[in-house]
Amino acid sequence: MTNSEAPRVTLGPSDLAVSPLSLGGNVFGWTADAAQSFAVLDAYAAAGGNFIDTADVYSAWAPGNSGGESETVIGDWLRSRGNREQIVVATKVGSLPGLDNLRADTIKRGAEASLRRLGVERIDLFYTHKDDLDTPVEEIVTALDELVRAGKVREVAASNIGPERLAASLEFAGREGLAKYVAVQPHYNLVSRDTYEGPLADVVAAHGLSSVPYYALASGFLTGKYRPGTVVDSARAQGAGRYLDDPRGPRVLAALDEVAAAHGTQVATVALAWLAAQPTVAAPLASARTPEQLPPLLAAASLQLTGAELKLLSEASA
Repeated sequence: MTNSEAPRVTLGPSDLAVSPLSLGGNVFGWTADAAQSFAVLDAYAAAGGNFIDTADVYSAWAPGNSGGESETVIGDWLRSRGNREQIVVATKVGSLPGLDNLRADTIKRGAEASLRRLGVERIDLFYTHKDDLDTPVEEIVTALDELVRAGKVREVAASNIGPERLAASLEFAGREGLAKYVAVQPHYNLVSRDTYEGPLADVVAAHGLSSVPYYALASGFLTGKYRPGTVVDSARAQGAGRYLDDPRGPRVLAALDEVAAAHGTQVATVALAWLAAQPTVAAPLASARTPEQLPPLLAAASLQLTGAELKLLSEASA
């Protein structure tokens, strides 16, 4: 499939047309080395994917890393494949040690460093990675707007922001004629609904924004590979395993199993399809360490769940 034939969704009020699955770059330069990362990126692009998500802090937590590793891998890949114009690149500022606030100078320095590592002239979607309550929204929004006006950023967005600050940011930007957030990136999935549904989702809907949920598969739990009594060899196993301790976890797995069996598809595909069907959700975010992990993620875009199936999953996860 060529990129021109692939399904696309538009992010909020922007003109960014993106794949209905955003490929997470948190594993690049961490659990996937450069060669593995290139293989995943190649497979995603070959399937028509065009929406790649990273951050300056990926993967500063890994021994020997200092942050920027993922952006560097993606930049090297874009350069070697000559496909910059076909790819929508999203990155974030505000979590990297030393740049872990949203002061105007930090936002500017973070953007310049990301541009350098990615080897691009403009970041397509630039997120504040987490809110900085010590910095007024006016300062944050003005700094982001300056990047847009300078041609260094195409659109701006916010990850890990509360409803009040999101509303205040949008209102200030509207009043002053500055660049407005077009999307949010919340923690949201079948076993974590209150992290988005309610006041935050209401603000997103009221302003016509899109959401690009992260932890869309709950650190791998919603792939179905974590079951009572199983041991999984993964850097994220401990995080995913905790969902089995919540009565909702096994209930959600049972509902996913039932729907997956009815469609002859994988549990992860169903979990992502449920998420994509929720109001305001444009493109769930998921990562893959190997090309073999991609097909069930990509398949979610073409899986149409029935009203009864959506209800079954929603009730199991309530």
